[in-house]
Amino acid sequence: MKKLILLLLFISITISYSQNKKTERILEEGKLLFRLEKGSWHGTDDMLSRFKAKKDSIGGYLSYQTESNLINTIFFSKFDSEKILVRYTFDSLPKVKPIKIDTINNVASELEKSLILIRQDARSRTISNKDGFFTFYENTALNFIPVINGRGRNVFILTGPQVGGVVLIGNDYKLSYDKNNRFDEKMKIHNTILQFQYNSGNKENPTVETIHSHVVTEYISSTDICTLLLYKDYVEWNQHIVISKKKVSIFNLEKESLFTMKRKAWEKIAEHQNKKN
Repeated sequence: MKKLILLLLFISITISYSQNKKTERILEEGKLLFRLEKGSWHGTDDMLSRFKAKKDSIGGYLSYQTESNLINTIFFSKFDSEKILVRYTFDSLPKVKPIKIDTINNVASELEKSLILIRQDARSRTISNKDGFFTFYENTALNFIPVINGRGRNVFILTGPQVGGVVLIGNDYKLSYDKNNRFDEKMKIHNTILQFQYNSGNKENPTVETIHSHVVTEYISSTDICTLLLYKDYVEWNQHIVISKKKVSIFNLEKESLFTMKRKAWEKIAEHQNKKN
């Protein structure tokens, strides 16, 4: 009993002091990307059903956070990228029904112009793929999420499935731009892509957690968190673990919380559990 109490105390202390500015930033960024993508999902559904006549005029779409923490989703014209076809305003955590739909004010703001510019540049670089940097997989599509805030100007690229019942982790990228919206650099967030089923099909022994390893980065990525939150209502598992060379990240989908610990500590806990079993 003493050993068990000490182990639980060790775990509690490890988790309590595992957070730092870096992991807090990852969690914050991941939740922002999730909210932006959620707005894009709802906006796209409404746009395609409500404004069918404008479908062939769409040049692209994106979402961004307003100063009041609401989410705006815009669809811009393929004939003039500075012309906004429809602008949606959603709650901070976008619900299906938007707060506002604007088809009158069709001139893009300065922020919207910059977001469109870096989004389209990232898309162009991906399509041309001159140096073979980007990888494409069958039955998938790339989603572009431009973000301009105090941390810089970036476009995150996520790979989404075009078939049902699966969650894709990996094949994601980050393109960075300077204050004048000029391309600066690009990086791969993962080296590969992984596929996870929504459920195991085993009602008696369902999947409770999923896991993958990181080679490129030390902790779970903000894109991982974004993807996990987007699909948390569809999957049977509620915990995802990312293991790197020195760190272990544990993300709870239900609580939307992130804990990290040293890999050595994780291995000691796992070893104890194996002996116990």
